[in-house]
Amino acid sequence: MADASAEAYKLSTRLISHLNWPGVAQVCRLERTTQRGDRKTAEVVYAITSVPRNQAHAAQLLAWWRGHWGIENRVHWPRDVAWREDQCRVRKGHGPHVLSAIRNAALNFTRSLGQNQITAALRENALRVDRLLARLGILKQ
Repeated sequence: MADASAEAYKLSTRLISHLNWPGVAQVCRLERTTQRGDRKTAEVVYAITSVPRNQAHAAQLLAWWRGHWGIENRVHWPRDVAWREDQCRVRKGHGPHVLSAIRNAALNFTRSLGQNQITAALRENALRVDRLLARLGILKQ
C-alpha cells in the first residue's frame, strides 16, 4: 500500500486533429507520484476518450479511469495471480469457459463471506476443507 500519492490530471482537445483515431474527443494526461517508505516513483500515463468535454469533465473521467483500475484490481488480478489463470493449459472445447465460471464463482463466494484478501482466503479454505464444505452447504458443521 502506498504511504502517500499525488495526481495531476489534464485534458485537451487540441491534439485531436493530429491523431488518426476515429471518434477521439479528448486526450488525457495523468501524472502520478507515489511514495512507499523511502522510495518515490513518478509516472505519466496518457489515454484517449470518445467522450466529449460537454459530457464529462476531468473529475468525471478520472473517476471512470480509477473505476476501470478498481475492476482490474478486484477481478483480473486475483484470477491472474491467485489462480494463475494465464498459465492454465486448458484451451479446447468448453474447458476454459467452465474453469473461468468456477473461478468467478469462487471469487464471488469468497467476497460474499467478507474476505477480501483472496490469497489468504484460498489458503484458509485449502487447509480447512471441512469448513469450506460447510459454508457451501455440502456438509453439516
